[in-house]
Amino acid sequence: MKKKQIPRYRIRNWSEYNRSLISRGSLTVWLDESVLKDWGQPQPTGKRGAMPLYNDAAIVLALTLRTVYRQTLRGTQGFLQSVLGLMNLGHLPVPDYSTLCRRARRLEIDLASKVANGPLHLVVDSTGCKVFGEGEWKVRKHGWSKRRTWRTIHLGVDESSGQIKAAVFTTNDFGDGEVLPRLLHQVEEPLCQVSGDGAYDQRSCYETLQQRGEEQGLPVRAAIPPRRNARISRHGNCREEPLPRDENIRRVRTIGRKRWKEEVDYHRRSLAETTMFRLKTIFGDHLQSRLFENQATEMFVRCRVLNKMNELGKPESIKIEAEL
Repeated sequence: MKKKQIPRYRIRNWSEYNRSLISRGSLTVWLDESVLKDWGQPQPTGKRGAMPLYNDAAIVLALTLRTVYRQTLRGTQGFLQSVLGLMNLGHLPVPDYSTLCRRARRLEIDLASKVANGPLHLVVDSTGCKVFGEGEWKVRKHGWSKRRTWRTIHLGVDESSGQIKAAVFTTNDFGDGEVLPRLLHQVEEPLCQVSGDGAYDQRSCYETLQQRGEEQGLPVRAAIPPRRNARISRHGNCREEPLPRDENIRRVRTIGRKRWKEEVDYHRRSLAETTMFRLKTIFGDHLQSRLFENQATEMFVRCRVLNKMNELGKPESIKIEAEL
């Protein structure tokens, strides 16, 4: 019996990618004049109470340094003081750790993703992030003895660039299908296809994609594999238009599930899982914050930083043909 060949890949832009990996650790900070001007000035909000002393850019800078270098809030305060001192900006006040914790609850984070040139192929998926609990090794070897708590981050990733276009942070009792409308609402560019796993095989998801297509004037293809026991809801002798899910079921029955996945580029959905893996590898799989709002801000800052790292450079892999 002939042994199955495992595909091999080679990075053809290794020198550029190597420089981008080195640049990720570069401690180079630029501060715009507008940021310095309003750094320590009270910011009017139009609401009752004291005005915030620091602008949002200062808080985002501090939280970004905390995320990249895995600092505590107190360590972030000292780290930022050192950075400003090296920049001859030691006269600027630095937000203390309690201010960072308090402001992070209401901070809106821009994911800083690049605008696509054309319609997007969006791949969606979710993963869990630990808050506290026992490690995987202990649970696998000896079972669990304490309750474990985690949060869920839902991501929408551009298939062509790998940029995170949308992110929703929830507790662990939200399903993927429930969050899909909130993900699509964050994407301003037109969509041509949305790829997701079987968790999105719900009527509400197909209706959401159909409504998005009507709003943008461009149909959105739903590359969602139907369940094994899926049944057609609207048969061919019906006068109404066929449902997208029914069309997927008919196509799977005609050419098979494997060929259907190749036909709709369903395997590109794995890029969402790759993004999850990169998030956990670079920043860890635990959340440092304890309040839910702070945890959400922490995850959004990680997504923003990962998009910035993407801009530095990405590997271009090519498949190596197997030797006969």
